[in-house]
Amino acid sequence: MSPQRFPTSTTSASSTILGDRLKFRNGPEAQNRFLKAALTEIQSTYAPNEPKKHGLPTDTILNIYDKWGNGKYGVILTSNVLVDPTNLESAGNAIIFKEGESHERRALYTYWAQLMKQDGALAVMQLSHAGRQTPELVNPSPWSASDVQLVSSARFITYGKPIPLPTELVKTEVVDRFVYAAKYAYECGFDGIQLHGAHGYLFSQFTSPTTNKRTDKYGGSLENRQRIVLEIYDAIRAEIPASTGFLVGIKTNSVEFQNEGLTLEDAKLMCKVYEERGFDFVELSGGTFEKIAFVHERESTRRREAFFVEFAEQIRPVFNKTVVYLTGGFRTAPAMIDAIKSNATQGIGLGRPITAEPDLPKKILEGDVTSAIQDHLPDLQAALRWSRWAEQAWRKLVGM
Repeated sequence: MSPQRFPTSTTSASSTILGDRLKFRNGPEAQNRFLKAALTEIQSTYAPNEPKKHGLPTDTILNIYDKWGNGKYGVILTSNVLVDPTNLESAGNAIIFKEGESHERRALYTYWAQLMKQDGALAVMQLSHAGRQTPELVNPSPWSASDVQLVSSARFITYGKPIPLPTELVKTEVVDRFVYAAKYAYECGFDGIQLHGAHGYLFSQFTSPTTNKRTDKYGGSLENRQRIVLEIYDAIRAEIPASTGFLVGIKTNSVEFQNEGLTLEDAKLMCKVYEERGFDFVELSGGTFEKIAFVHERESTRRREAFFVEFAEQIRPVFNKTVVYLTGGFRTAPAMIDAIKSNATQGIGLGRPITAEPDLPKKILEGDVTSAIQDHLPDLQAALRWSRWAEQAWRKLVGM
């Protein structure tokens, strides 16, 4: 029995637009418009007391990227690779850090890139720093922009009181770590990196007024709150010039969906700066751990399938040379095509659907299917309320 797919208004949709190549301002072309979005796979080793064994990709994660590497994507993003071994999104994150340097680590990341590029996709590593979204069992006192503590609806994960990052440590504890990881990715054969500036991670903690209460050069105005991201971009480009063809992109929120959070106008101003600075691509998303964007109730958005398409349509005009991807909610080829034709986006990011169907882009481009396989998983808010068995599994992962 064939799996059920999301219904579409047509049984055949021309994939011509989805198969168009995308040219980046500083580098190579993507062979089509599909982006494999970053997922939190938490399938790497967790050995915090053994740096050289900490955060290594396992056979499990490499196996799934072997599948995605044959799925005919234009760009494939890794899972979020963390740059600080003590500020993790979860036990099981992949990590790149100077203290853990080894031949084994370098060989594994090189192989990871090779798997991603098997059928012509560009391999891009997403770099992240969890900041205050580091679980308390991993680090009870993580860095953040300010000391605003995260309260999560996930019953079995708590977060400690963060420590405001001292001004004098921003360079050594954040900027230098991102630069090191970017150079590492470049040397291992990746085609670029993406800075994770969305979903409440460290960059979001600096850019959002709800979590940035600083009074130094990194706080106050939007220009100051965005400063850390631009310092990292400039530092990476000082080490890996645009002339190398190495891509530098960013994932950013189109809106945060919370009171006093980042607004649509803020997002437009930030994206204008990213365009002017020279970012190769921007991936638009939305939400934070405290206010999950993926379950907001706008009827018009539900009809149009993509979670953030209405916001993206307003942000898209600020971009000229920077390629725009939109991720979140796409399930059918007609909706993807509609988003491109409406100028909301140039590229289509896929996450949840490709966990069940790693070669979905290939099937769409070859005309075999027009939509993803239907899933029957609960919505994200419900998924955060996991039962006791999930708590026990997570505690086992961190060695409790």
